[in-house]
Amino acid sequence: MLRERAPRVQTSARGAAPVRIGTRGSALALAQTRVVAAALEKSGVPVELVTISTEGDRSTESLASLGGTGVFASALREALVQGKCDAIVHSLKDLPTQPHPGLVIAATPKREDVRDALCARDGLTLDSLPEGARIGTGSPRRRAQLSARRPDVEVVDIRGNVDTRLGRVGVDLDAVILAAAGLSRLGRLDAITEYLGIDGWPTAPGQGAVAIEVRAGEEKSVSSLDHRPTRVTVDAERQVLALLEAGCAAPIGAHALIDDGLLFLSARVYSADGAERLTSSHALYLSDVTNPATELATRVARELLDAGAATLAPLGGGV
Repeated sequence: MLRERAPRVQTSARGAAPVRIGTRGSALALAQTRVVAAALEKSGVPVELVTISTEGDRSTESLASLGGTGVFASALREALVQGKCDAIVHSLKDLPTQPHPGLVIAATPKREDVRDALCARDGLTLDSLPEGARIGTGSPRRRAQLSARRPDVEVVDIRGNVDTRLGRVGVDLDAVILAAAGLSRLGRLDAITEYLGIDGWPTAPGQGAVAIEVRAGEEKSVSSLDHRPTRVTVDAERQVLALLEAGCAAPIGAHALIDDGLLFLSARVYSADGAERLTSSHALYLSDVTNPATELATRVARELLDAGAATLAPLGGGV
């Protein structure tokens, strides 16, 4: 039986102290953490959930003004460092690329759907929404992509949990754009009116994946959940972001996949208004290099910078 209570050390009936997993209290965070907890319990590891409040959950300010999606991770990481929990679960797209001293990502379970999804009134698609339609998103990348694809619509900055955002559709918004994986985890796939194809609409590095972070040296507690193909692909995507030194305000999409021993990586940098974009795509055989994710990310990032990506978006990288 999965327990959810305040953080404390307790010995289970089976004689082992449970792994205390820290999580944000939002419905989506709890849903994905419960999936992780269930997988651990299935392997015989007792689990206890510890709910942690973050500034990002308490504030109604835009993510950019709060310092980016990393605002969600900081409180979780502090709780882990202080011993209030033994592991924390992040949406990987919200996790800063800079590692936290003393902490490591011990597992990345198998990735879910990487795509963005449009949730519109009356079953409309992105192309069938009327001129002047109001579309909600809190993502600079999605804003740039919308401006490029539909310059005639109004993009509205929004915050709030998934249900709050969906509740505005048909009220003061014509549509919102959300991650398909999050909607799936919440059982809200019925709200989707269109999946946005990854080739023309690359998503955030790491989207669709979760990361389980622990204190260095304690990786064994959750390492059984690591899915190697997911680890390699999200590492490649996130290393592009790190090499470009791109923050939350940088409209960047990236996608990697493994097929027949080949690792493919494509990344795209947009201008804030979506009027310009640069794309770089490379591939290599996994068996050809020691660290394929790093090698491929370096090629992609260097090509983007050489092509002038830093003039399009707020970047600071140099490789």
